[in-house]
Amino acid sequence: MAGTVSAEQHRQVHDCDRPAVMNRHRSPSILAYMTPFPYSIEVEAPLAEAHAFLRERQIRHLPVTRNGELAGILTDRDIKLALGPDLGSPPERELRVADVFQPETYVVDAGERLEDVANRMAERHVGSALVTRGGKLVGIFTTTDACRALARVLREQHPAPGPDQVA
Repeated sequence: MAGTVSAEQHRQVHDCDRPAVMNRHRSPSILAYMTPFPYSIEVEAPLAEAHAFLRERQIRHLPVTRNGELAGILTDRDIKLALGPDLGSPPERELRVADVFQPETYVVDAGERLEDVANRMAERHVGSALVTRGGKLVGIFTTTDACRALARVLREQHPAPGPDQVA
């Protein structure tokens, strides 16, 4: 004899078949944590200009453009390696960004999930991701941004105890 099953009984029977985490929050996109409107420099600019620019603004990653289009990235590490005594390179004033920058760089779409970008950065051992929308540079996500994101998530999940909660 077939009986009727109420909605509550149906949920109880089938809840055991569901994954334990059903109400998982959607992962934020990289847009929520990137640095928007990053500085950039043209590929033919003097390296000395780029080096001074990085030092003045205390940044380590500088997107490189060619005629307004994204061409790669220049980092403080690239400059240090190029100017290091081991390479016997010409003086900084003789070099251009084009001589030192990295044309192969990690570029992500603005809709990418934060966790995916951070995971790939760790896997690839890179310090930044250039964020684009429709092929245009809209931001940069660096390891500093990743640390800020981690701190924010930790604050939200583990708020500091109030004065009444201290033992």
